[in-house]
This record gives sequence, C-alpha cells and structure tokens, in this order.
Amino acid sequence: MKYYLWSIGCQMNDADSARAAEALEQMGFVRVEDPGKADVLLLNTCVVRQSAEDKVRGHLASLKAVKRRRPDAFLAVMGCFVNDAQILHQQYPYVDLFLRPSDVEGFVKAVRERLALGDRWVRPPLPAPVSVYVPIVYGCDHFCTYCIVRLRRGKQRSRPPEEIIAEVEDLVKRGAREVTLLGQNVDSYGRDLPTKPDLADLLEALHPIKGLWRIRFLTSHPADMSQKLIETVASLPKVCEHLEIPVQSGDDAILKRMVRGYTVAQYKELVKRIREAIPGVSLATDVIVGFPGETEEQFMNTYRLLEEIRFDVVHVAAYSPRPGTAASRLKDDVPPEEKKRRLRLIEELQERISSEINAGLLGEEVEILVEGRRKGRWFGRTRTNKLVFFEDPGNWQGQMVIVKVEEAGPWSLRGRFIRKLSMEEAP
Repeated sequence: MKYYLWSIGCQMNDADSARAAEALEQMGFVRVEDPGKADVLLLNTCVVRQSAEDKVRGHLASLKAVKRRRPDAFLAVMGCFVNDAQILHQQYPYVDLFLRPSDVEGFVKAVRERLALGDRWVRPPLPAPVSVYVPIVYGCDHFCTYCIVRLRRGKQRSRPPEEIIAEVEDLVKRGAREVTLLGQNVDSYGRDLPTKPDLADLLEALHPIKGLWRIRFLTSHPADMSQKLIETVASLPKVCEHLEIPVQSGDDAILKRMVRGYTVAQYKELVKRIREAIPGVSLATDVIVGFPGETEEQFMNTYRLLEEIRFDVVHVAAYSPRPGTAASRLKDDVPPEEKKRRLRLIEELQERISSEINAGLLGEEVEILVEGRRKGRWFGRTRTNKLVFFEDPGNWQGQMVIVKVEEAGPWSLRGRFIRKLSMEEAP
C-alpha cells in the first residue's frame, strides 16, 4: 500500500502531517511522490494568506484526474482550508473526506475503515526524527483582525502536562534529541486547564528527561510573554536561546487596528528585557506590510523598528484579506504593486542585517545538533537556530558536534567539523 502526502503552512501543520505519516507507515504504507500511484492521499492545507489558498485549490484541482483514473484511491483534505465541509463537497465531489485542522485521529480512523484494516498495526513504533514538533496548545483566544486561525481552529485548547511529558519521553526513547513545543500562541499555554500550569512550568517539567538535549517553543505573543517565562528560558540549560515573537507592525495605529494588544514601546521594552536576561539570544519576528490604511510613513515606522532591533530572522508577508475576519471589512486600499515594493524593501533590509549578524560567527566554534544530510552535506542548527552545513565522512546523525564556521551567508552557515561532544558534555 502506498500514500501521498502534501502539506503547506505552519509548523502545526508540519507536526500534524508527521503524525499522519507515522500512523500510515505503522500500518504498512510506503510514501510516494507521485499521487497517481497512491492508495491514500492526504492534503494538509493552509489559508492564512491568499497565496496559500490559491496553492491548495490548484493542487486539489490537479487531483481530479487522479481520482478519475483511480476512483478507489482515498483522498482526504485536512487543515484550515476546511471550513464548511458540505460546501466543499459540492465544489470538489471527488474528495472522499474533509477534516478540520489537526484531526489526525479522524483521518487515521477513516483510512482503517476504508481499507478494512481495523486496529491492527503492521509495524512497531518507528524511530523518531532527531528534531520533532510537539503541539501543546491548539486554537487561539486572541482576536487579531487579520487572522483566520481562530475562525478555523477554534478557541484555545491546551493539552494536559502529563500527556505532553509522556509523549516527549516516548519520542526521546525512539531517538529524538530536540523538541519544539508548538501553539498558535504558545505563551498562553495552560490558561484553560483546571490547575493553570503555564509554559514555564512545562519547560521545568520536561527539562529533567534523560536523553532530551534541547527544547524550543513557538510561536510567542508579545502581550503574553511573562517575565517568569523569560527567566525560565535563561535558567534552563536545555532551553535554546532563540525566540520567535511576531511584531507584525512598527506603528501603533496599525497595531491598534490589528488588535494586537501592545504598543511599539511595550514591544521594545520586551525585547530589552529578553536580551538582558538571555545574553546572545537570537530573535525572529513576523511582519505584515500593506495592511488596510497603512501609509508610507507607517510602513517606514516598521522599517525603522526592524533597523533598530536587528532581528536574526524576519518573516514578511503582504496583507491579503481573509474572508470572515474583521479586517476583511476594511478597505484593502494599498495597491498590490505597493505591497510588493514594501515587502521587497523589508526583504532587502533583513538580508543585509542577517548577513551582518551571521558574519560575526566567522571563526567561531558552534555546537550543532546534526539532523541529517542534504545534498551530500551534514546539516544541523546552533542553539540560536542558525542552519549550519559541514562535510565529513563520519556518521553524525543525531549527534552533537562542534563545527568551526568558515563561511557565513544571510540564511545559513558552512563550517569544518572539529569534534563530537562527549556524553559528559552533552546536556
């Protein structure tokens, strides 16, 4: 039996897709890249921007011919594209099943029933990747006017700490060495649970797990990141010095229109406290350009903020209205060509800043957790989430090694293998 999986969107989708793939492979399925050869096909979708929705619709349309040739193939669509399944069935009658975001269990159950597999497992649990995503909270309780996440994923739903701890322990036994805790707003973890544990408490609980070397988390919300969390990150050796904190705009009027819940001054104060508590921390952010009503001066406020803070990474997107959001009722009055210009300016600025930051690592010896090989080279990430490539004949999969940085670009580093860290040196 063969399966085809196509996934687009956020890290939560990546995590869901990995879970679905693992379940299928435990049932004896083998992954193929040609959808025409698959017995089961899953599209895990995103509509956070119009460009993502266009890709989903285009790929979904291309599978109509596959289903015509192989009507017995099982085609399922999951993710934020799925809003009203009844309407979608009318538009795409050849799709067998539409599933809401993260409904991996529903997908697996449907596959078992469709192929009469019951509950049997053909294989034991598979080895885990070196670095894995672990969702800890689904949905979101914020009402950002541009965002469709709450409409599609619902209110915040946190997983109990004991469930998360058990999953991480199992992943580590199967070979994982790094976990990234995921949530649309990971900083608000636990507020909906009876005992009100927070993310800092969860980090403390995961830290003692033997064999777990690194812990990361994303994505944070500036209005919800507590000083307790900052101090916990600073105090726990396994928690990496890298934070993703979307600012979205550097103008207070735009932030208010977005209903982000903080001002530029408050955001800058947060960054100051983080950098004081966590020396050498790397910061990533998200920015939207061309939000309804954004003037040239308001855009330049964002540009100047990025110049001032000097993030390691900036994810920038041009605003596109999402049906059902509050912002979709505003006039989308920034012309497409102007959005592209502003986006290009941010990209050029950030390429320069990232190049300058990474150039500072030239000649430095950095600690790398090796995740695998790509185009004949080993690759992994530093604690500050810098992607590093190196060549060496040894087998360093899943190992912690020291690499001396010899080349630095805006998006990655290249270096020379120095040595493997001993078990005593590993966390």
